[in-house]
Amino acid sequence: MLKNKNIVLIGFMGVGKGSVAREVIKHSDYMTIDTDDIIESMQNRKIKDIFAEDGESYFRKLESDVAKWLESSVKNTLISTGGGFYKQENLKKIGTIVLLDSPFEKIIKRIKHHPNALKKLKKRPLLKDLKKAQELYNERRPEYLKIADIVIDVTKKSAVECSKELLKKVKTHA
Repeated sequence: MLKNKNIVLIGFMGVGKGSVAREVIKHSDYMTIDTDDIIESMQNRKIKDIFAEDGESYFRKLESDVAKWLESSVKNTLISTGGGFYKQENLKKIGTIVLLDSPFEKIIKRIKHHPNALKKLKKRPLLKDLKKAQELYNERRPEYLKIADIVIDVTKKSAVECSKELLKKVKTHA
C-alpha cells in the first residue's frame, strides 16, 4: 500500500520533476505540490533570496518543517521536491519515493535548451558554478539511488512518457 498514497519525486535540480509532475496530474487523480513553492510562499521570497540572505542551513531547516507537515497532513498527492529534499529523515513516511534520473551533462543540456533557460539557471543558486554542481550531483546521485523505491531514467524521454512510466511503476509497486 502506498504510504499516504503520496508520490515523492526526487532528483537533481533541473532533471524535470516539475514538468513530469504537471503531466502526471493530467493523466491521474493526483494533486501536485512543490516543496520549493511551499517554502517560497511561507517566506514570501524566492529560494535564491533565502540562500543569499539566510544561507543554505536555514533553507534546509525550512525543508524539514515542510517535510513534517507533508507527513502529517498531505495525502493522495504528487510531491515535487528540491534537489536536496531527499535528505529529510521522514522521507519514506511521506510517500513512495520516485527518482527521476539522468546524467549530469544531459540535465545541464536540457536546462540550457529550454526556452526559459536563463530564468531556470538564475533560480538555481547551486548551478552558478558548474564544477561545484557536478561535484554535488556526484555526491547526491548514489544517495538518490539508495533511497528511491522506483527509478525512472528521463534522459531520452518526454515528460509525457516519463509520467506514464511513473504511474505504471507506482501502480505495480503498491
